[in-house]
Amino acid sequence: MGKQRKYTLIIDCNYDYEMIGICSHHSDYRLVWGINTALNLNLEKADENFVVVTKKGQNLSSHSLYEFKDTENLVEYYLIKNKNEGKFLIPEKQDIDYFLFLHENYLDNSSELIQKLKSVSSVLAVFNFNPEEITSTENLVFN
Repeated sequence: MGKQRKYTLIIDCNYDYEMIGICSHHSDYRLVWGINTALNLNLEKADENFVVVTKKGQNLSSHSLYEFKDTENLVEYYLIKNKNEGKFLIPEKQDIDYFLFLHENYLDNSSELIQKLKSVSSVLAVFNFNPEEITSTENLVFN
């Protein structure tokens, strides 16, 4: 019998979205109204919540979701509430109330977008996060 070889499979996650944290004490619909006005978007409540699922297919948590698909600029916007029923979308960032995800953003106008978000009256603070530095982002999948 020949010598057996061992192979190691390394899966590298490809994050095709930008992640912006928003602190706000207002309800999600009021925050969405302010963001839509300031950024000229049309975020709307999705029919279903954003569900975080384990690798085994078990539901971990469900979160309020607003979405807008900008077909002109080919960017998809998702605003997701971080905390729901004591469970967090991103447990490492418990101080953040909402996350705005820019899926497949090829415009790269995030610094301008952050400045506009800071001008919204219901926004207390805005933070730009690198999804690669947060381990729980592996559970986030955008279709």
